[in-house]
Amino acid sequence: MMKFRFLRYRLPAAAIVAALFLSLSVPARAASKEIVELQTQVQQLLDMVQRLQSTMDSGFSNLKTLDQQTADTANQMNAIVSALQQKQAVQSDALNGRLDTASGQTQSLNDSVDELKSRIAKLDKTIQDLQTQLQNMQAPPAGSVPAAPTPGAPAPAPASPAAETPGLNQAPPLAETFQAGVRDYNSAKYGVATGEFQDVIHYYPLDELSGSSQFYLGEIAYKQNKLTDAVKSYNAVLENFPGCSKAPAAQLRKGLALIQMSRKEAGIHELKLLVQRHPQSPEAGQARSKLNALGAKPSAAH
Repeated sequence: MMKFRFLRYRLPAAAIVAALFLSLSVPARAASKEIVELQTQVQQLLDMVQRLQSTMDSGFSNLKTLDQQTADTANQMNAIVSALQQKQAVQSDALNGRLDTASGQTQSLNDSVDELKSRIAKLDKTIQDLQTQLQNMQAPPAGSVPAAPTPGAPAPAPASPAAETPGLNQAPPLAETFQAGVRDYNSAKYGVATGEFQDVIHYYPLDELSGSSQFYLGEIAYKQNKLTDAVKSYNAVLENFPGCSKAPAAQLRKGLALIQMSRKEAGIHELKLLVQRHPQSPEAGQARSKLNALGAKPSAAH
């Protein structure tokens, strides 16, 4: 009895079980009541261990199944969340694009209205100037009183406009004056070129070459780092000659001048308008490159 109790506490469980089975093979004559009781207890213990093992196996299986279900649910939730985030991002981008387009169209419409108002005001002023010049040409020289006709003498011939207005300046030829201005501009004779371009604008205010002359005046001011004067000249092109061939270049140079004057937002606005109004022009390509360099997204053309 003492021997088995010592083995129970000192030997591993497997050794105890082996010793018990060996004790079962002892002849019947060596069996005793204590050994039988011990064998019974061992058998009960084995049954308990088996039941516990079965319970643990079942529990582990349930835990494994539950863990797998939890992982599947988490994956499904992650997939749903990712899909919702992508959908929200797409909707947000589409909404931002529509807002940018609508804002650009509204701004372009406002600018067109402003341009139309400016052109109407310019046309009214030009008409008034022409009427004033016509009145001056038709008016007789100051201090001259037509003599009364002598009875029976022939009536004097009407004086020609040139004779009536001897002090009136003659307008220089349009094309020659403009070409001379371009040549002097390319030769860096900015003072002479300025006078020639101003003559074109003064004598031929409605001709498209006046718009081109106004652009070159802006370029001269830009090269001389007179950025405020340059912007004024570019504005004159855009307001009075929006259909001029130099209009895209004027808007590009205006935007660049504003940026150089530390008016970045206004400059970016001008470059975006250029892309909207003249999307296929070479100047629009330059505007897109500048906008990308500034981290500003060009507005969609409409």
